[in-house]
Amino acid sequence: MRFELFDRVHKELSITGHAFYEGVLAVSEIINRKVEIIRLHWQASSLLQRIDDVTARVGRLIAVQVSDRLHSRLQPDSIVYAVDEALTDARARVHELKRSLVQVDTQIRELKLEAIHQDLLLLHHDLTVRSAGIERLTVVREAAAADQPLSAIPKPLGSYVATVLRGPFLLAPSSELVLRPGDIVILIGPQTELDQLTHWFTGQRPLTPTLLHSSQVVGTPT
Repeated sequence: MRFELFDRVHKELSITGHAFYEGVLAVSEIINRKVEIIRLHWQASSLLQRIDDVTARVGRLIAVQVSDRLHSRLQPDSIVYAVDEALTDARARVHELKRSLVQVDTQIRELKLEAIHQDLLLLHHDLTVRSAGIERLTVVREAAAADQPLSAIPKPLGSYVATVLRGPFLLAPSSELVLRPGDIVILIGPQTELDQLTHWFTGQRPLTPTLLHSSQVVGTPT
């Protein structure tokens, strides 16, 4: 009996230690990702500063050449050649810096997408353990929501509109906002209520009431 107790305690401690180790790794990964994003932002800022320095240097060179031409008897061809050479060199340098900037920007976007994915997983977990969810619904032309204000939404007790996406715009939800076909509505609330609201936005019949109705029909004695 004592050995069984020790074995059970050992297993529980192993599981707890493994979970703690995974938690430490997850936190370390988040910190490393944020540090890398900060480093890349600093690198991007440095590249932008170097681009500004190149363009400023060319501007000063052109100003000097024009000033010398006005105060001396230099041949116009020599001035044009010097300016053209400076512009060609600056164009090549700026193109190289912009290419590096695009690469840095791509890395920043990838890291931010990873961070967003992690946040969405945590949000999904937090909502799931509370029997809640988040839905992304597109307003269909034939649906009841089309050309209706948000105030006309059926009123479940715990669901609400988080935001409305219309083309490139992010619209703040208000009772006067009229929904248009193609609008993307982000809903959050208890999952059962979200399932009931799906029909109002998309015209698709909710699955849960149908199943309940079918079960009631099957269970009804004849």
